[in-house]
Amino acid sequence: MEMAQPESLAELLNGRRAAIDASWPAVGFLIGWLVFHSIWAGTAGALICALGVVFWRLRRGDKPRAVLFGLLGVCVAALVALRTGKAENFFLLQLLSNGASVLVWTISIVIRWPLLGVVVGAVLGQKTRWRRDPDLLRAYSRASWVWVLQYVIRVAVFLPLYAAGQTGALAVARIVLSWPLVAACLAVSWWVIQRALPAGHPGPRHPVIDEPRPSGPANDAADQPA
Repeated sequence: MEMAQPESLAELLNGRRAAIDASWPAVGFLIGWLVFHSIWAGTAGALICALGVVFWRLRRGDKPRAVLFGLLGVCVAALVALRTGKAENFFLLQLLSNGASVLVWTISIVIRWPLLGVVVGAVLGQKTRWRRDPDLLRAYSRASWVWVLQYVIRVAVFLPLYAAGQTGALAVARIVLSWPLVAACLAVSWWVIQRALPAGHPGPRHPVIDEPRPSGPANDAADQPA
């Protein structure tokens, strides 16, 4: 039996939950930094929160690869901060990844491989079938610009704070621009997809593909007027 179409991208991609999980290490870092004003305390707090998220998600049966990848990112960020002796460098990886995301998502739209379509198509097991639906391709392209804007907002906020060495403000910005911004991005991009698709389109789960008719004498004769 075919599954019902998801009500939103948030349900389909679990984006809000992932963003909330990603916020906890920043909360731990902020607490450690404010209480002890120490890079070691901040990174320890971040790692404790990251390990807590991993333990909780694994107990709930989530895929270990996803949660362990998040833990690896926190470990790298902590190592950069400790090796450089600058607390603000805990957020350097986040700044660079958001800057790279602006570039990659923009390129994907320009070359007509919008990353939102790639991600949703992979989740739905469609591979590249969605690209053969012109309406769905256009909808994903327009909605992907919302994601580009999300990354631009983060870079615009993180960069001046990082340059000024405002560690506490960076941690707060990291928290505020995680799940609230992701939730807004998911909601707006879903609205854009719905607005871009023509009336009667079955939605992302069901790409509308006009399969070419095979050529042959029988088909050619059928196309001839009576």
